[in-house]
Amino acid sequence: MRSLARKSVLPLTSVVMLAAAVVGYATEQTDISSGSSLGRSGFGKSGESSQDPQDQDPKATAPADDGNAYTPRRTEQNARVGAVFEKDDSGDHFCTASVVQSPGRNMLITAAHCAYDIDAGSTVDDLVFAPDYRDGDEPTGLWKVKKVIVDDRWAKSQDEDLDVAFLVLDKKSGKQIQDVLGGNTLGIDRGFDNDVKITGYPTSRNTPISCQNRTTKFSDTQLRIQCTDFEGGTSGSPWLADYDPKSHTGTVIGVLGGHEGGGDEDDVSYAAYFDDDIAKLYKHAQDED
Repeated sequence: MRSLARKSVLPLTSVVMLAAAVVGYATEQTDISSGSSLGRSGFGKSGESSQDPQDQDPKATAPADDGNAYTPRRTEQNARVGAVFEKDDSGDHFCTASVVQSPGRNMLITAAHCAYDIDAGSTVDDLVFAPDYRDGDEPTGLWKVKKVIVDDRWAKSQDEDLDVAFLVLDKKSGKQIQDVLGGNTLGIDRGFDNDVKITGYPTSRNTPISCQNRTTKFSDTQLRIQCTDFEGGTSGSPWLADYDPKSHTGTVIGVLGGHEGGGDEDDVSYAAYFDDDIAKLYKHAQDED
């Protein structure tokens, strides 16, 4: 699992004015630079940094080749993805989450193994979310998670096909996170062949990486994709399809996790297929809000 090995979570992957949250966001940048390696241990993609990402230096005006990671610039789309910390941002970020639309306008989606303590047999109650986190800069500050929703069957047996969690956030400065950043829709039964963009936060870096490529079918319940450098810390990264710049929304059709907690190779990742079980979990999360 490609989240950071935080306590006994299943191993695997300053506040500014909220009105300014999406001001000044620009276009994509295709240069990737490495960060310092962190010392926590992990498994799969739940947060251990194996090695620094390889630098890429395509021309700034050219898109990255399919499957190659790059450092995305700050855009309205990328601002909905952020790093997950425990308690506050003084420690290491160990997972990734993103804003998904909900009636309460206060919901994130990530991998279940990022938000459930297997040893304790309960959800983690001290998570915080830093959207658009870059080198300690948090344009809209930290958002506290007040409730974690995972499928009971995942909690009991860690079924890789149910490695999805919804996180309900507290308000901040009287606003819900979707009021500030907007949110993406949830895509159910979208098939196995999709053009997607994945954005996540490797533990070895303090900036995100992104990658575009097509998904393939790994099994009847799992998606697979080839994207370089998606190492520890990228668990929960959204697989975003069909982003519409006019409506400012895309569709999350998966989150990095599932098989092998997201994969045991940095350059190959997995996601549980979003079927009726995930749709029911999403509805349950809305009811719990």
